[in-house]
Amino acid sequence: MDKGRVQVIYGSGRGKTGAALGRAIQVLNQGKTVIVIQFMKGSTARTESEILKRLEPEMKVFRFEKQAMGFKDLSPDEKQEEMMNIQNGLNFARKVIGTGECDLLILDEILDLMEYGILEEEKLKAMISEKEEAMELILTGRVCPEGLKASVDCISHMENECITGDAG
Repeated sequence: MDKGRVQVIYGSGRGKTGAALGRAIQVLNQGKTVIVIQFMKGSTARTESEILKRLEPEMKVFRFEKQAMGFKDLSPDEKQEEMMNIQNGLNFARKVIGTGECDLLILDEILDLMEYGILEEEKLKAMISEKEEAMELILTGRVCPEGLKASVDCISHMENECITGDAG
């Protein structure tokens, strides 16, 4: 049986989710299943989410947040409510990890939860260690803590640099 790897895709650049979804397409092409749990994106149904829904039942996408705007833009009371919703998402992620109910699990923007004090690094490392042997796991976010790097197999750092003018 194949050993599923744990990959982190992080950085301030764009394309982290796109890279993770590219891997999801590869896994789907192999006749396997994918679950995507998105954090810190709000509940707003974007075109991206609607397109991803077309890939069901082989790929399932979940968002537990209820507010339409991003977490950083919420009032303190709204943040408190969203933290409970995010905890529900984390509990679901733990269940998926523990049961191995998919071949690839993408925890999109989970690394950003540490920035807001919603998830501790040690708890994320514990989640990773409970992963079913064959399941592949991808974590995305802006920052990858140094202490997490020893718990993963592959790290991709995304930075975007736009160069204009003559290369001269």
